[in-house]
Amino acid sequence: METKEITGRAQEDAAALKALLPAQDILTFSFADGKGREYVCIFADALTDKDLLSEQALRPLSCYAGAADADAVARAALSPEVRAEASYEKLAAEVLAGNPVLVWEGADKGLALGTKKIAVRAVAEPPTDVAIKGPREGFVEDIKTNTSLIRRRLKTGELMIEMLPVGRRSQTNVALCWLDGTCRADIVDALRKKLSAIDIDALPDASYLTRFLTDKPYSLVKQTGTTEKPDIFCAKLAEGRAGILTDGSPIALTLPYLLAEDFQSGEDYFVPAARATFTRLLRLFALLVAVYLPAFYVAAQLFKLRLLPVKLLLTIAGSIRDIPLSPSLEMLLVLLVLEVLNEASIRMPKYVGMALSVVGALVLGETAVSAGFVSTPAIIIVAFSGIGLYAVPNLIEETSVLRLFMLLAAGSVGPYGIMLVSAFVLVSLVTTENYGVPLCAPFAPFSARDMKDALVKFNLLSLKERPRALNSPNKRRMK
Repeated sequence: METKEITGRAQEDAAALKALLPAQDILTFSFADGKGREYVCIFADALTDKDLLSEQALRPLSCYAGAADADAVARAALSPEVRAEASYEKLAAEVLAGNPVLVWEGADKGLALGTKKIAVRAVAEPPTDVAIKGPREGFVEDIKTNTSLIRRRLKTGELMIEMLPVGRRSQTNVALCWLDGTCRADIVDALRKKLSAIDIDALPDASYLTRFLTDKPYSLVKQTGTTEKPDIFCAKLAEGRAGILTDGSPIALTLPYLLAEDFQSGEDYFVPAARATFTRLLRLFALLVAVYLPAFYVAAQLFKLRLLPVKLLLTIAGSIRDIPLSPSLEMLLVLLVLEVLNEASIRMPKYVGMALSVVGALVLGETAVSAGFVSTPAIIIVAFSGIGLYAVPNLIEETSVLRLFMLLAAGSVGPYGIMLVSAFVLVSLVTTENYGVPLCAPFAPFSARDMKDALVKFNLLSLKERPRALNSPNKRRMK
């Protein structure tokens, strides 16, 4: 396809750009400079700051009486962000990005002025990562605001931010961030190549990128780290990872991803090491209980009653005596009800959702037990399992599905089914790599040095080197 370029005839160039952008909210404005040369400004009505455009470009150029070449006109304009382009297609893309375009008589190129205006949500604490101690800033939907939050924390020329447009129609800006000399060059090259190869109509959110950036998009567990906090994002960059920001999304991605990351918290570095270690182990315990407890309860009832203490066995036997459903079907039903209540409470308006939680927890649960439809132990176990999942919120999607598989295996084969599913999941985790980094590092393969900040948290002064699993070119981070 032949690329058409600026002709130097203002009205003809403006008509050509308007033909590429026929929407009614793409407006044009004509004026003349001090020599009587005609200028035409093409801009998107909702994306342009008209006051700023008038002060930085239209007013100075209305008094301009110099040469007609693009360099001279750019110097006459007071806008600090000016780009000269000769191609109609590139100028049209600038208009769609919110940057007004100027064409004039005798022009050799058109000028795109950086005077766009976009409504931006104020920087606030992210709702998905609430911190009691530590910074409370969170990413917003504007990519420039997000890059400024990173620059403020990493004041070094080694911080590289490369903008890449993704999406045939959306042309969404995606920022690839890394610390030069700290992040491996092959990781940056691989991410750049994968981002450039994405062929999709639109990129509404960062979650779309995860399907293209992983080697196993259908894996049981995720392979990209996510965060909404700039302090965590910068800490991961400093360890040797690369980060990705997406315009329009407050979620930042980090790669390579380690499974141990989701058992850590930003608050762990603001409390004593012993407390951080305790909370990490507590998260792991809560997650294991949430996944395995319903399955073990069903397996014990159907296959191995001797697994339960005698007094507990008598209590359970008394509770399930008149229940019409089998143990596995009863547990599956209660789990499904819990998932339905969870989805409904999230999707419904805030205050209605609170009322729904009360109805589901008190009225529905109590009535079902009183009617003899489900047993009290089943309600308690499912409630405890549901609470335990939220101890590691970044793994809720994966662990909720895994809990269901465990339950089905326990109801079909008993303890052997639980062992088979556990072995399958363990093999899958141990054999998964992303960008040459094992998912289960530093446990598989084992690294004693990296264990200082895995599930066990050592004192900060002992963490003098970057994680060995990431294989950073710059090994030492503290002297």
